Amino acid sequence: MVSSGIVAIIVKVASIGLDPSKLSGKEIEHLESHLHELKELYGVNVCGEEGEYETLTLDCPLVKDARIVLDKFQVVLHSSDHIAPVGVLHPMEFHLEKKLESVSPSDIDGSNEVTVGEIDSVCEVLEDWKDFGDTPIQEVGLISNLTLEISQRFHTSKSKKDDIFSISCWLHDACRTSGELQEDLEAILMKIELLLVEYNCSWESVLYIHLYVANMNDFSAANETYVKFITQEKCRSGVPSRSTIELPLSQIGFGKAYFEVLVSDDKTKNVLHVQSISCCAPSCIGPYSQATLHKNVLYMAGQLGVDPPTILLFNGGPAFELQQALENSEAVANCFNSSISTRALLLVIYCSESLNSSERISIEHQKDVVTKMKLCLDGGSRSNMSEVLHPVILYVLVPDLPER
Repeated sequence: MVSSGIVAIIVKVASIGLDPSKLSGKEIEHLESHLHELKELYGVNVCGEEGEYETLTLDCPLVKDARIVLDKFQVVLHSSDHIAPVGVLHPMEFHLEKKLESVSPSDIDGSNEVTVGEIDSVCEVLEDWKDFGDTPIQEVGLISNLTLEISQRFHTSKSKKDDIFSISCWLHDACRTSGELQEDLEAILMKIELLLVEYNCSWESVLYIHLYVANMNDFSAANETYVKFITQEKCRSGVPSRSTIELPLSQIGFGKAYFEVLVSDDKTKNVLHVQSISCCAPSCIGPYSQATLHKNVLYMAGQLGVDPPTILLFNGGPAFELQQALENSEAVANCFNSSISTRALLLVIYCSESLNSSERISIEHQKDVVTKMKLCLDGGSRSNMSEVLHPVILYVLVPDLPER
C-alpha cells in the first residue's frame, strides 16, 4: 500500500501493542516500523490479515481529482482490555480536497501527509454494560401495533433438550401473495425477540440461525432487515453463525421468510468472526460469524466453494465447489483446534436445482469425500482412521443458494 502511493489511516485496532486512542487516524505509512516490531515481539501480522487492524483509504494514485480529508471523527472503545484494547474510528465530518494537476501527493514535501482533524471525543463502551431496555421496549411497542391480520398469521414452534432449545417462526400465507420479504421478516424477528425475552434470553443467547427465503434475489434486503435486530451491541460475545437458503415457501403458504434460532440458556460460547480477506480462511463480511463453539460442539456457518483471497467461486463444476467448501470449513475448524475430517457429526450439503443430472451425480459420488480428505491430510495413512468419526451426510436439493 505504502509503496503504491496509497494513503490509508487506521480505523480499527484489535491487537496487542496497538492502542486505539493513540493510533486511530494515523497513516499506515507512519506505523510500518512499529508493526514490524510487534511482529518480532508477538507474531503480529504486519498486513493485518488476521484482524489486527483495519484501514480506510483516503487517497490513491488512481483517483486524479481529489482526496478525502477527515475533519472530525470519534474513536469508540469497544474493549479497554489492558493487553489488546479494541477501538473503532467513526468518521463524522469530511470534505474533498482537490489535487494539484501536475503534482502527486508524494511530491509535496516528500511525503503523503494527509490533514486529519483532531479527535472530537473518545467514549468507552463498558464491557459489563447490559442496558438493552430501550430497544426491546421500542420493539414491544411495534409488536403491539401489529394489525390483527398479521398477528393471526404468526406460527411458531419450540423444541427443547436439556439447556438448548430451538424456536421457529413464519407467517401463514395461504391466501396472501402480495407483500415484501422485509415486511414479513421484520414481523418475524420482532416476534422471536419477544419470545426470547419471555424465555429470559436475548439475541446474545442464540447459537445458530437458519434463514430460509422464498427468493434468493431478496438476499440483500433480508440482510438489511436482519442487522436492525441482530447486532454486535446486542451480541457482545459475537453475532450468531447462520445459513441462508432459498426454499419454495410461497408454494406451501409459508410467506416470504422462515426463521429458526438455536438458543442456549447460558451464554458460554466462543465465536469466530473474521472479516478481513486472507488466504487462510474465507472472510465473513456478512452480519454473522463463521462458527460458534458451545460446550464442545462447533456450529459452523454455511460455506460456499469460493477461493478465500478472491472470494470468487471456483471454476470446474459443482464437485470442485464442494471440495473447496469443505476445505474452507476445515480451515475454520482448525481455528478451534478441530477438524471436520475427524470430528464432524453432521454435514448438510445444499445443492442448487439448477444443476443438470450429470452434475448431481458427480455430487452424489462425493459421499466419501470427508474420508478422502482425512487420507489426504494423513498423507495416505490409515493408522489413525479408527479415531475418525463417521458423520451423517445429508444432501438437500434447493431452488437457489446465496451466490450462483
